[in-house]
Amino acid sequence: MTDLDPAHLEDFRREVRAWLATLAKPRAEEVRVWGEGDPDLQIFRVMSEEDERAHLDRVREYRKQRFDAGYGALTLPVEVGGRGLASVYAVAFADEERAFDIPPSSEIISVTTGLIGAAVSVFGTPEQREVYARAFLRTDWLCCQLFSEPGAGSDLAGLSMKAVRDGDAWVLDGQKIWTSNAQVSEYGFLLARTDPDVVKQAGITAFLVRMDTPGIDIRPIRQMSGPSSFNEVFFDGVRVEDSLRIGEVNDGWRVATATLGFERSSSGSGHRRKGGTVDDLVALARSLGVSADPVIRQRIADVYVRTQLHAAMVAKVARANAAGDKPGPAGSLGKLLASDNLVRIGNVASELLGSALVADTGEWGQFAWSEHVLGAPGYRLAGGTDEVQRNIIAERVLGLPQEQRADRAPFSQLSRS
Repeated sequence: MTDLDPAHLEDFRREVRAWLATLAKPRAEEVRVWGEGDPDLQIFRVMSEEDERAHLDRVREYRKQRFDAGYGALTLPVEVGGRGLASVYAVAFADEERAFDIPPSSEIISVTTGLIGAAVSVFGTPEQREVYARAFLRTDWLCCQLFSEPGAGSDLAGLSMKAVRDGDAWVLDGQKIWTSNAQVSEYGFLLARTDPDVVKQAGITAFLVRMDTPGIDIRPIRQMSGPSSFNEVFFDGVRVEDSLRIGEVNDGWRVATATLGFERSSSGSGHRRKGGTVDDLVALARSLGVSADPVIRQRIADVYVRTQLHAAMVAKVARANAAGDKPGPAGSLGKLLASDNLVRIGNVASELLGSALVADTGEWGQFAWSEHVLGAPGYRLAGGTDEVQRNIIAERVLGLPQEQRADRAPFSQLSRS
C-alpha cells in the first residue's frame, strides 16, 4: 500500500466510471422528504416470488457483465478471474458503483459471491477455484448456505448431519433448516460430521453439493409475512463426489468460521439500506413537534454516534475482505453494532410514536415504523446471534478466558437430548 500510485488509482476510477456509464444512468441522490412517496422502512424485503425471480435475473445479468469486464473480483488471484489488485481499488470501485443506478444486490447473490465464492477461493484446490469459485463470482451458479440444523444454530459445531466415506464419494444423511433461497440455487455449501469420535469442532468437513442431486428434498417454510424464502432441506443417502469436498477432511470448522466471518462482515455492511435511519428519526421527531425536546435530542444523538462508529468498522472490515484476507473478529464487532443500532433506532421510534406504532392512524410514515420494529430482532440472529458475537469479541479481541464448556468430550459421547 505504501507503493500505491495515486495517479494510477485515479486512472482506475475514470476507467470504472466510463464502463458504468455504458450500462446505467447516474443515480439520483436519495433524499427522503417527509410526507412524499412510499415510507418503506422494512429491514427484510418482502417480495412476491415472481418479483424476486425477476429481480434476481437483473442482478445476475449485471454481475456477469461486471465479472467479464474484470471488476467482479478485483483483489482475488488472476487464476479465478480476479485482477490481483490492492484493496483500495475494490473500495474505489464500490464508491464509483454507488453513483450509478445498477440493480441492488439480493441475499442469495451476496451469499454466492461474498461468502461461498470467497470461501472456495481461499480453501479450494486450484481446480475448484477455476471451476466453482469463478462460476460463483460470476453468478453462473447460485449457491445457498447449508449450515443450521434443528439442533445446531448458534452452536453450529453441534451439527449432526453425517457424511460417510464410500470409495471416491461421501454419503450424506440429515437435515438443514432456515436455508435461504435453496429453491433457486444450483449448489449448496454444507457442513457435515465426518468423525464423531473427536471433539465436535474437529470432526466436521465442508462440501459443495448440487441441489438437484437425488435424495435432496427442499421444503419451503411459510413465513407470517407471506413469502417462503426460508427452507428445510432433507438429505437421504445423498452421494457427493470427494472432488466437491472443500478443504481437508475434518477441517471444516476452520472453513466454517472463515465463511461465517464473511457473513458477519456482510451483515454489518452499510451498502444496502435496512429499515429506518437516523435521518428518518429526525424527520419523525420534527413531524411530531418534539425535535426541541432535550431528552429526544440526546436519544437521537446517541444513535447517530453509534451509527458513525459502525460506519468506521464497516470500512475497516471491507478493506480486509477486499484484500482477500480471512475475516477476523472485527466482523463480529461490525455485525453486533449493526444489529444493536437497528434495535436502538426502533426503540426511539417506538417512544416517539406510542400507540400510533401499532394502530394505523393514517398519518404518513408513522405506521411504517412497525415494519422496522418487527424486523430488528431478527437481525440479532442473522449471521450468528448477538450473544455469540459477544463471546467472540470477549475471547478473541479482549483476550478474556473462554467460557466454561461441558462439550470437550468426543461428539459421540455428548448428550444431545
